[in-house]
Amino acid sequence: MTRYRIFRILLAGTASLAVAACTQPSAGPSRPSEAAFPAAPVPPTPTPKSAAAMIYYAQVQQTLLSQGLLRTDSGANVPYSDRILAENFMRVALYDEYRRGTGGFVREETESRLRRWEVPVRVGLRFGASVPPDRQATDQARIASYLARLSQITGHPMSLDDRAPNFLIYIVSEDEREALGPVIRAAIPSLGPGEVSGITNMPRSTYCLVFALSEGSTGAYTRAFAVLRAEHPDLLRLSCLHEEIAQALGLPNDSPRARPSIFNDDEEFALLTDQDEQMLRILYSRELRPGMTPSQARPIVESLARRLLGGDN
Repeated sequence: MTRYRIFRILLAGTASLAVAACTQPSAGPSRPSEAAFPAAPVPPTPTPKSAAAMIYYAQVQQTLLSQGLLRTDSGANVPYSDRILAENFMRVALYDEYRRGTGGFVREETESRLRRWEVPVRVGLRFGASVPPDRQATDQARIASYLARLSQITGHPMSLDDRAPNFLIYIVSEDEREALGPVIRAAIPSLGPGEVSGITNMPRSTYCLVFALSEGSTGAYTRAFAVLRAEHPDLLRLSCLHEEIAQALGLPNDSPRARPSIFNDDEEFALLTDQDEQMLRILYSRELRPGMTPSQARPIVESLARRLLGGDN
């Protein structure tokens, strides 16, 4: 049976060029320039490449649904204890799914530090001209609602804000993504040509991706950049939005043991679950701080999980 996976890529940036030369990208002190696609009153007819992608991802969604995957419930029928919650949090929040190699990003789980936003998250949406106005309005309303929910869960301010966005989300077609190189280089100057090509030439198996960057070794995110395929059908599109935004808040890894959760490559759940909400509450607890190592965070995480769930369930 073929498994369809959504790959996520998150990296920690650094303001030090010396450190960036080893394993981490540089985050400059000023806000990067951005480029938005021009609005089109009437979207153009899909190109052959984009039309083929629409058919392919419609088949992907149908296959997953026929297997009982992409569940849209909260996972309330899947029990988990405070110990399971704590272990899942440790694996999802304090490990990375990818590491940076000489030729780009390599999928390899590595221990990391706790990361999250300390400044308000201001999300700017950028649509390709291929995205119809009604589809743009739907995406905008859904993202605004989801950000309000995430803000309520975490207690951290986040909203749609085009005036000074620090989290850009591009929703673009195949052809538009292939032309996105200058925008990517402006937003993340530290990426090399091979890494930029990894976005502009994304394989079909990559449904969507997000980069989140922090300054130095603080673990405090200051910028994020996400790319979603405009060809996705409705549920696959919403699933990408739920997972990429949540991961860019500081939950960068996946774990096969995390259930119910969207942080699991089995695609069982399409939308944020009850346990995912609990992990976000732990992540943004003031008892934790960005930059903590796993050994520093563990006793606090275990205590928070017990208080959230009232002991073993």
